[in-house]
Amino acid sequence: MATSTRAGAAGGSDDDRPTSFGVHKPVDHLVISLPRRREAGQARAALAAHGIAETDLHAVDDREMVKLVERDLRHASPLAAIGQEINLLRSHGELAERGYHFLVVKAKDDAQAREIAEIARRNRAERAQYYGHFIIEELLEPEGGRPQVAESPHRGLDAHPKPPLPR
Repeated sequence: MATSTRAGAAGGSDDDRPTSFGVHKPVDHLVISLPRRREAGQARAALAAHGIAETDLHAVDDREMVKLVERDLRHASPLAAIGQEINLLRSHGELAERGYHFLVVKAKDDAQAREIAEIARRNRAERAQYYGHFIIEELLEPEGGRPQVAESPHRGLDAHPKPPLPR
């Protein structure tokens, strides 16, 4: 599965990626975390079979996500720490360092976002975050009864990847 660097999705130059306070924020997209390349490929194929256009499916491998996270952390405004963007960014970086692969998928509305998340869940997705203009919603419940934490920049994001994630 090749890494996509199309503008407006996962990759691209610093100038063409949608950002909020210097941090990548792909509004109307889901960012889906999958444990291995194989699961990411299977999820991508299942989404395409479900009718998601190839132009709306963007794959980001683990190495590329690490680079994107590092770049965003360098460019983040202090205002980005007010919301959850920085916590999500760090969480994506931690997952990428563990070998996780990502799909960034455009959704036309909330109903389609939930369909996409369900397809991702069936393909072993760890997370599926739906980026809205004002909120970022986690569409997959954490597995194994892992505790949720109060969301704050100091305490981390719900479903933070500690304790270690199952492989």
